[in-house]
Amino acid sequence: MRAALIQLNTGNEVLPAVDAAEALIREAASGGADFVTTPETTHLMEMNRKVVMDKVFYQDEDPGLARFRELAAELGVWLHIGSLITKVAEDRLANRAHLIAPSGEIAASYDKMHMFDVDLGGGEVYRESTLYKPGTEAHVVKTPIGTFGISVCYDLRFPYLYRAMADAGANIMLIPAAFTKPTGEAHWHTLQRARAIETGSFVLAAAQTGHHATGRDTYGHSLGISPWGEVLVDGGTAVGVSYCDIDLAKVAEARQKIPSLTHTRTFDLKVSEVS
Repeated sequence: MRAALIQLNTGNEVLPAVDAAEALIREAASGGADFVTTPETTHLMEMNRKVVMDKVFYQDEDPGLARFRELAAELGVWLHIGSLITKVAEDRLANRAHLIAPSGEIAASYDKMHMFDVDLGGGEVYRESTLYKPGTEAHVVKTPIGTFGISVCYDLRFPYLYRAMADAGANIMLIPAAFTKPTGEAHWHTLQRARAIETGSFVLAAAQTGHHATGRDTYGHSLGISPWGEVLVDGGTAVGVSYCDIDLAKVAEARQKIPSLTHTRTFDLKVSEVS
């Protein structure tokens, strides 16, 4: 399988962002990709909570999702939309990923579970839980080209999620993101490689990059990583397409060399306090 990772600098208007993503998805298909993945918040990066509700759609009404479904069918590719900001109530959103089959049907959807509620210093504060409804179900999807574990951005920091998905058969972890520049510089490569090594899985992480219209800066560096932890492709900081060839035999090879998935033990945890 040839995977393509789309790196975007998404703006704060849906339809222009969809046009930009579509152009790169078409480029990826022309480059021989069987599977294409895009970043978190593919069609909207809007930080103003007062206006975001007026710019997003319920899933069945989203023109971006409809266009992406048509595009997957036209190009005959598996298309993973890293996430779309989706209205789920008049005052509530979901950060929702979609895996679209070459037929154009939605094979799976996943709502980001872990909310990015942090204070990075310097006035950079995020409180996703004030607006977004967290998901409650992880999702592993078996397809003819691989078994995908679906996640979004901040999920990356919770290794138990990926272990559970690997135990359920996932051999390709999808971790699209809009990582901030400070956290990306500090942790992005290390965490992505760790998730690949821990689970003996491929990791495909499409990313947002650069300075966005709303003032946010994202890290870029879309990554394809082997089950042995090797960085197969790094998209750098430019908008564009990166390609990563996937040989699923490498999953079995890595898991045979380091069979940690079969070595799990249950245990009691003892906590002591010594004065």
